[in-house]
Amino acid sequence: SVPGTKVELTVSCRNLLDMDTFSKSDPVVVLFVQVSGSSEWKEFGRTEVIDNTLNPDFVRKFVLDYYFEEKQNLRFDVFHSALFGEQDFLGQAFVALGEVIGSQRGRLERPLTGVPGKRCGTILLLAEELSNCRDIVTMQLCANKLDKKDFFGKSDPFLVFYRSNEDGTFTICHKTEVVKNTLNPVWQPFTIPVRALCNGDYDRTVKIDVYDWDRDGSHDFIGEFATSYRELSRAQSQFTVYEVLNPRKKCKKKKYVNSGTVTLLSFSVESEFTFVDYIRGGTQLNFTVAIDFTASNGLPSQPTSLHYVSPYQLSAYALALKAVGEIIQDYDSDKLFPAYGFGAKVPPDGKISHQFPLNNNMENPSCVGIEGVLESYLQSLRTVQLYGPTNFAPVINQVAGTAAQVTDGSQYHVLLIITDGVISDMLQTKEAIVTASSLPMSIIIVGVGPAEFEAMEELDGDEVRLSSRGRYAERDIVQFVPFRDYVDDSGNQVLSMARLAKDVLAEIPEQLLSYMKTRDIKPHRADP
Repeated sequence: SVPGTKVELTVSCRNLLDMDTFSKSDPVVVLFVQVSGSSEWKEFGRTEVIDNTLNPDFVRKFVLDYYFEEKQNLRFDVFHSALFGEQDFLGQAFVALGEVIGSQRGRLERPLTGVPGKRCGTILLLAEELSNCRDIVTMQLCANKLDKKDFFGKSDPFLVFYRSNEDGTFTICHKTEVVKNTLNPVWQPFTIPVRALCNGDYDRTVKIDVYDWDRDGSHDFIGEFATSYRELSRAQSQFTVYEVLNPRKKCKKKKYVNSGTVTLLSFSVESEFTFVDYIRGGTQLNFTVAIDFTASNGLPSQPTSLHYVSPYQLSAYALALKAVGEIIQDYDSDKLFPAYGFGAKVPPDGKISHQFPLNNNMENPSCVGIEGVLESYLQSLRTVQLYGPTNFAPVINQVAGTAAQVTDGSQYHVLLIITDGVISDMLQTKEAIVTASSLPMSIIIVGVGPAEFEAMEELDGDEVRLSSRGRYAERDIVQFVPFRDYVDDSGNQVLSMARLAKDVLAEIPEQLLSYMKTRDIKPHRADP
């Protein structure tokens, strides 16, 4: 996901255990974050203590960096903060950050557990992306009667913008162009992220210096003025005129008025929508799985087979499915995943199928949760005969057909294809992907086994935009990764599968946004 997506968590509790003899509990919540790929928990922060309540709404919030493609496990421990620093445990809750963001309107309520034999009440979490991170401002300024600094002609003025920092220092954040030989310059409109201008704090000082440009770089200081984002934004309805002052001149000359004025001619703000906006606005991710059952994978009963199930470890197919599925399922409210196999002869009559339901139910191919998909996958391995050819197009067209039914942005489909990569219907697959590229869907291909995956790289379209019969894909919707790049020798499977999921899912937010943007679909506002 976009680096720097910050999410603010607001915490409340309801019906907490009462620990205090004379009054109610004095609760505090401590947040722990699980270190990626390990079982270790680190304290991230704690709320304030609120005295004498079993239903606290905490003011202090937790601000976390959010990554769609990672499983970010959180643990909330609730304590009664007694005198003398003793703490009574009131319960805890485990939750993934993605679950909070993926729940309706970004609100999640979980029961607190951990005190044997007691009902511990619930914890309520509200996730909000920090909105000021992504507004973009366009403004235009002009000046009048600036001091003349040049001996020959008039001045050559330009502006320098600084934002103030917490410690009172200033950081330069924008320079206008130079307008030559005038004391009444009109600068071009310019665009700047709100974050750069004030770090999201609307009342923080923005300092603006006015200079006269000199070729040798020793620009002359004409004067300065200060404002704030909030003050600038009022210019949406009226012109704002600032006096440009030169402190040195002000001290020396009794009659000094100013060194000219700067007028803010226009100011407008635009929001860049993010992945989180759409998820919070109710967009559902629908996850479909397709697994390669062709003979090139090897007989499932043989240890050399990519489908071999040993009592000690999952096959590459099962590992890839679990790694990707466990993250996506947080964003899928019904947790029902259609799952198909392709390239096998299917009972009872041994017909070759390129989209048979793993659960053997033509009417309803959905499995319950990733566990359900795994179960049906293992069941199918026992009943079908691995065969061929390796055709991707049927299952891509199937998901595309579903995606084409709802194109208003409320549903987005992700198809995970796991394959040993020896593809037979390249032309049809390219055609299917080009057609699908105008629909609300993305395709993830995980290549398992030792094959050379040139064909998959071509489908990925990162280097060269995919085309079929002269038609180009409207957007890049395919992400391919070879599974073998993620099996590390140290044998830390948890970590390597987290890396796999991360790389596979990293492009999904951008692909979803590109669909919404080209269709001009705005996220539904989450009701306050």
